[in-house]
Amino acid sequence: MFNYTKALCKSFLNMGVPGFDLSVFRDGKEIFRRRGGYSDLENKIPVKGDELYDIYSCSKPITVTAAMQLWEKGLFDIEDELSKYLPEYKEMTVRTDDGVVKAENPILIRHLFTMTAGFSYDLNSPELQRLKKDTDGKCPTREFSRYLAKEPLYFEPGTKYRYSLCHDVLAVLVEVLSGQKFEDYVKEHIFHPLGMEKADFLLPVDKYCNVAPRYNYLNGKVVLGDKIPVYRLGSEHASGGAGCVCTVDDYMKFIEGLRTYTLLKKETIELITRPWLAEKGPCAFESEFYTYGLGMRMRKPGTPHSDFGWGGAAGATLHIDIPNGLTVFYAQHLTNPPNQSLRPYIYTAVLKDLGFDVKLDIISDEEANKLTY
Repeated sequence: MFNYTKALCKSFLNMGVPGFDLSVFRDGKEIFRRRGGYSDLENKIPVKGDELYDIYSCSKPITVTAAMQLWEKGLFDIEDELSKYLPEYKEMTVRTDDGVVKAENPILIRHLFTMTAGFSYDLNSPELQRLKKDTDGKCPTREFSRYLAKEPLYFEPGTKYRYSLCHDVLAVLVEVLSGQKFEDYVKEHIFHPLGMEKADFLLPVDKYCNVAPRYNYLNGKVVLGDKIPVYRLGSEHASGGAGCVCTVDDYMKFIEGLRTYTLLKKETIELITRPWLAEKGPCAFESEFYTYGLGMRMRKPGTPHSDFGWGGAAGATLHIDIPNGLTVFYAQHLTNPPNQSLRPYIYTAVLKDLGFDVKLDIISDEEANKLTY
């Protein structure tokens, strides 16, 4: 069983992915688990299933969940101006062909969720470099926001989609509204209730030795990467967009918590998985079947199936399919991976193995039926 999924994972190893770990749950039970390759390529240590991974942008659904928990408590409205809670965003500027000018539109909280606030993902911008210098490399999460606000936006808020530091600012909003450090709020309200004992948004620097080696794919070769992720600006910066370290088992607890409405109400999940960019503004995030909701990809109305989720820079990807009782999480530790565009097929392969009527052109019936791996 699951031969199509196994064949797809085998193809990832053949491409050069050092190792992977895949878990599939249906109706609350793990129905498939597959691990392959090495977590430590140099020392030939096989993937065992308890590795800590930098999940990068798979951190974003956790941050969105934290923010929407506060929304459920009535602490903000989606359409509120961000400056109501983070006053540094009251007077913003925008880059134009004629130079930097005053922004005409305010940043709304909705713009943070939908990546339409006008930020970039430039971690080497002048103000963020000044943040590192002024804080002696600590870069506290709240201070990150104050320095970022001094950078001109790349477009008028609400007019374009651009993948950016929006969810890092969303984490700051969680801090201000909750009165807790972002990493502490997440531990108390998400990680601890679900038993996610190893997940952390601010892993102490001296404990990064416990994280599985992370590799980069450069010019067709796999090379060892830096131990501490680039998206963590300093020792006190909890990156809501890319800062979580987690095991596969712990992350499955999180997405099961979304599927079962343990973390958020059914109505809130439905709000998150509306096609917000199609409804509220232009969308540059488009594929054959997906569009963008509140911080996660979701199926376009009228297209087959019903999953939503996101992916991370080192290869992690998640799918939550509430109508079919499915959750899927795949992890690897390779940035710029050669299988980046193929990761959505993991969910398709799972569906095909479960008997759903889906097309999977990249894996032939012959490949699946002859599988020996």
